[in-house]
Amino acid sequence: MCGILAVFGCVDNSQAKRSRIIELSRRLRHRGPDWSGLHCHGDCYLAHQRLAIVDPTSGDQPLYNEDKTVVVTVNGEIYNHKQLREKLKSHQFRTGSDCEVIAHLYEEYGENFVDMLDGMFSFVLLDTRDESFIAARDAIGITPLYMGWGLDGSVWFASEMKALSDDCEQFISFPPGHIYSSKQGGLRRWYNPPWYSEQIPSTAYDPLILREAFEKAVVKRLMTDVPFGVLLSGGLDSSLVAAVTCRHLADSEAARQWGSQLHTFCIGLKGSPDLKAAREVANYLQTRHHEFHFTVQEGIDALEEVIYHIETYDVTTIRASTPMFLMSRKIKSLGVKMVISGEGSDEIFGGYLYFHKAPNKEEFHQETCRKIKALHLYDCLRANKSTSAWGVESRVPFLDKEFINIAMSIDPEWKMIRPDLGRIEKWVLRNAFDDEKNPYLPKHILYRQKEQFSDGVGYSWIDGLRDHAEKHVTDATLMNARFIYPENTPTTKEAYYYRTIFEKFFPKNAARSTVPGGPSIACSTAKAVEWDAAWAKNPDPSGRAALGVHADAYKETEDSKTENLMNGSP
Repeated sequence: MCGILAVFGCVDNSQAKRSRIIELSRRLRHRGPDWSGLHCHGDCYLAHQRLAIVDPTSGDQPLYNEDKTVVVTVNGEIYNHKQLREKLKSHQFRTGSDCEVIAHLYEEYGENFVDMLDGMFSFVLLDTRDESFIAARDAIGITPLYMGWGLDGSVWFASEMKALSDDCEQFISFPPGHIYSSKQGGLRRWYNPPWYSEQIPSTAYDPLILREAFEKAVVKRLMTDVPFGVLLSGGLDSSLVAAVTCRHLADSEAARQWGSQLHTFCIGLKGSPDLKAAREVANYLQTRHHEFHFTVQEGIDALEEVIYHIETYDVTTIRASTPMFLMSRKIKSLGVKMVISGEGSDEIFGGYLYFHKAPNKEEFHQETCRKIKALHLYDCLRANKSTSAWGVESRVPFLDKEFINIAMSIDPEWKMIRPDLGRIEKWVLRNAFDDEKNPYLPKHILYRQKEQFSDGVGYSWIDGLRDHAEKHVTDATLMNARFIYPENTPTTKEAYYYRTIFEKFFPKNAARSTVPGGPSIACSTAKAVEWDAAWAKNPDPSGRAALGVHADAYKETEDSKTENLMNGSP
């Protein structure tokens, strides 16, 4: 991951402004500690903080076309850059960077090249010939990007909100799958897959096609010139990522540089479900496994720093980001700069436990579509910013464009949770990798019940957070929350506690509007809460809140008691 900052149309283009841009770009240095770059052209600035993963020696940014009339600053990885270079044989490349193709694709195809990119990316490109510019974000929003507007009429783009929030009057989270064009004066969607309309697909389930698509997605992400590993929680998704990586690592370029034994990483409270399961998977796959422990107090002590980095007050995201943030620091200390992770599977396959209550295949499919469209606000934000805080890049094969297209074209009847047919959540994925002759994983791991990351690191982690908030937020404070925070009013003491930390770092209205709100049960959208009347009384995003589904479901949550307090009930 890298950090980008771009500003266009500054009234002031003095040395003082240049110094201010450098100062703001420095706020992103955690994302890219390896090198800094800045290109100035009149009233336009493109800054870059680099984390060198591919071509560390010559790929410094910003990047250019042959005569330097096109300038681009990029955060991300373009996995098909070698194939794209074959289409650009008349162009002269200066570096081995995968991102340099963007400048040349623009020369060749104008603004209509973004869909040709296979990868995760946010970029800003300046054409100095007519002083026009474009900005674009990858299909799902794996990489973060914000857009802002200054009082002087300037337009800003940054990887993280902290780089533009002080200098912009208004700013937004740049929508995934979109491009902004200064020539056309607005945003338009470049990513238009069949599933986006939420129409119900009818393709028959083929386990081999699904398996092959995922294996391809993993192999693509082995493109690296630096040491890497896999985040292994011991759940289905991360275990499949590790198993597939192990099968293909020996044939990869990465193995020739760094060896063919995979490194895996896990974190949890001592005795947590994830640590035990991850250890078992690592032993089965014979990986070089690294197990990290943290205490509830260490997690609580890190909360302010976590919220500063991840830039949200969403409860689930903060719960899960904290252990990931702590683990990333340990991973970086081992000299590892890139990890592969399992985000996205639950959204695509309906893996969250509340999907047990989906009333029919139509609502099941529409909820998966809603979940994928919102990933950039939740799991993608967490996975990217928690790791980038320590200069580590996270890659997510489940969110491969082609894999999503195949998985989302399956008739959702196959994804429905059907205990009568022996189908638990994500059965289509489990079944695709259930190979009797050459098993990917032990059966009981392949069919392990879903644990959300914030639960799996140890149930006492969430309980500890709730207890901590209980001590710091009084009943009276929470009862008056709607007056203090009228927008996205926190309904629990834990949510209120996080909100106060967020507002300290990001006090503007625009900042709080970048965070989604609404009721949720076990990570559902607000719409899916309607599937079960009992859920309205139990507004907790933990997987254990899926009453009657999770093996360790809450009997009654403290938050539901607090909800009654706010409504004036005993």
